Amino acid sequence: MNSTINLPLHGGHAPSYLVKRMIRLSYAISKVIIDEHGQREFLNRLSDPLWFQAFGCVLGFDWHSSGVTTVVTGVLKQSIKENVHSISIAGGKGKRSLDTKNEIPILAEKNYNLSSSKIDELLYASKIAAKIDNAALQDGYSLYHHVIFFDEYGNWAIVQQGMNSSNKMARRYHWISDNLKSFVTEPHVGIISENRNPNTLNMTSIDSNENQKICVDLVNSDINNLQSSVYKVLEITKKNASTKINTLDNWIVPQIDNTNNHAASTMESQGEYKSNNRVNMKSNSLREHYEMPHRLDWNIFRKAYDIQPKNYEQLISIPGIGPSSVRALSLIGEIIFGTSASWQDPVKYNFAHGGKDGVPYPVARKIYDKSISYLYSAIEGAEIQREERIDTLKKLAEFSNRMFDQKK
Repeated sequence: MNSTINLPLHGGHAPSYLVKRMIRLSYAISKVIIDEHGQREFLNRLSDPLWFQAFGCVLGFDWHSSGVTTVVTGVLKQSIKENVHSISIAGGKGKRSLDTKNEIPILAEKNYNLSSSKIDELLYASKIAAKIDNAALQDGYSLYHHVIFFDEYGNWAIVQQGMNSSNKMARRYHWISDNLKSFVTEPHVGIISENRNPNTLNMTSIDSNENQKICVDLVNSDINNLQSSVYKVLEITKKNASTKINTLDNWIVPQIDNTNNHAASTMESQGEYKSNNRVNMKSNSLREHYEMPHRLDWNIFRKAYDIQPKNYEQLISIPGIGPSSVRALSLIGEIIFGTSASWQDPVKYNFAHGGKDGVPYPVARKIYDKSISYLYSAIEGAEIQREERIDTLKKLAEFSNRMFDQKK
């Protein structure tokens, strides 16, 4: 079931008096949760998109703003103390997200004396999660925020957020190390967004597994064979596409609406080519449109061939393999070898419309009730002044009422 919230992108900064209050409250509430349930449970809560949203509300931040992600994680980075909570936080918004790879080793060694292998695991989790949500999941949202929380045993949770410059909305991605079986197959705990994007290439879907295997086979074969496959696709393009321009960008299946939609381009890695061109497709079949690059960097594929990745995760982790490469390989896999990728947007919690009448999506009331009850108990046990406790509980109640009294 899906929950409904609006999450517009808001500019500006949270006022200092509010941030100070949020730091004090988040310190106290987090301490209660960790003291009673442990660090691992706190990480699990942070990886729950609905609990995270409610947590931001009780701290006093605007309940429906995209800023709840950046402000709450920024506040936690100031309020969480290793000697009290035994949780460390690396990363942040914008350029701070790039500091993650430097912060993880420092915090892990200083606070917990973690082994080099554990540190490497944390570094890899941080890097591959960002790579997956940028390249393997192409939904029109560009990551600009990335934070990893981890404890003394190397358990971790990741919260990252992307924005769509076209609709001015945000999308938040949640990960957790607990029970994670694969980074490239259904890896998210939850993805929360304003709507579902029908033009989402989802290589993380279990339905894309066969396409993943073909992609690996393609890069492991001789580069001339891969180029030959591209030329075959171009020939098909030349015969079937409505345009005469012979580029990978123009491959689309029949029955389309040629309406251009300039959506936000996905962040490319290692200098790969960007393309903002999108075509909205109207078809009774699956959404099979690929937004292809105008050119391919064959040096990247030569590098992949030299590495000989054993699986799709190893392929994705190669520097330089970004959205353009992923789209090209997936397309070749479908057109030449008949293995389709998934176009199902993996959003689990939808923000745009809905309400208590279940139109178009029913509110996940049981999940919210559980989150609210959990936070209520934590607030009651927090070492804060009576007046502050009452005010915080009021905000939690207001959040609950707004969730379940929305108009369609």
